[in-house]
Amino acid sequence: MSSSVVVAEDIDVDFLPVIYQYLRCLEKEQTELGRVSQESSQKVLELQRKIQTAREQVRKLPGVEYSREEQLRRLEALRKQLALKKRLLLKYKSKSEVTH
Repeated sequence: MSSSVVVAEDIDVDFLPVIYQYLRCLEKEQTELGRVSQESSQKVLELQRKIQTAREQVRKLPGVEYSREEQLRRLEALRKQLALKKRLLLKYKSKSEVTH
């Protein structure tokens, strides 16, 4: 994977299907052989790879390098900017309606 920025929606954190497949393998093996097979080991490796990929992608999310407090401060600053811009838009919109 490249070192470009990742968005949260693109990160595949759907581990349940792999976990389910692993558990099904274990169930099948316990009833058949009473031991863990190569198929189960393969499912565990697949899950480990998927988790590692998700970790690598999460590290690339923008803002992850900031502490929680810094992220909250930045969020509050963005909210204030948004509120100011909304007020300005309303102000200019009302002025343009008056001039018509």
